[in-house]
Amino acid sequence: MNAKKTRRGRWRVGDVVAIPLGESGQVGFGLVLKAPLMAFFDASVPTGREPSAEQILRYPVAFKIWVMRKPLVSGEWPRLGSVEVPDALMEEPWFFMQDALNGKITITKTGAEQFPPEPGQVDNLECAAVWSACHVVDRLQDHFAGRPNKWVESARPKPIPVASPKST
Repeated sequence: MNAKKTRRGRWRVGDVVAIPLGESGQVGFGLVLKAPLMAFFDASVPTGREPSAEQILRYPVAFKIWVMRKPLVSGEWPRLGSVEVPDALMEEPWFFMQDALNGKITITKTGAEQFPPEPGQVDNLECAAVWSACHVVDRLQDHFAGRPNKWVESARPKPIPVASPKST
């Protein structure tokens, strides 16, 4: 067996990547931020008509989430170029976490402490989860189609269970 070694990429802040969006023939775009954070843009174009990395930065950000390294290092999401990341994009967003056992919700940033949220603060936050490539593609496809995404919906905060009084 003649195993061929492939050169693997790495997580480089400022790399702009193309994200193939399945059979639509479209690609979306992501910007690598501080691991594991990436920004995804509100822009898609036909495959082969990708703008430059600098032009992609002109589009609004659709969302920022934590992402697994695999699509970046494997080449699944091809690198289009590298840019100097504007300070505003480098700002880390807050994420919410919900304890599966007691339902308690906290907010956090990458590698930061957890804090109780202010009332209503969780409503517009992303769930603290690391997304795989296929889920990011699903989310971008749904975003461009204007429909809810099942992965986002399934990660929304759940009602905190209320303990029922014990009968004596």
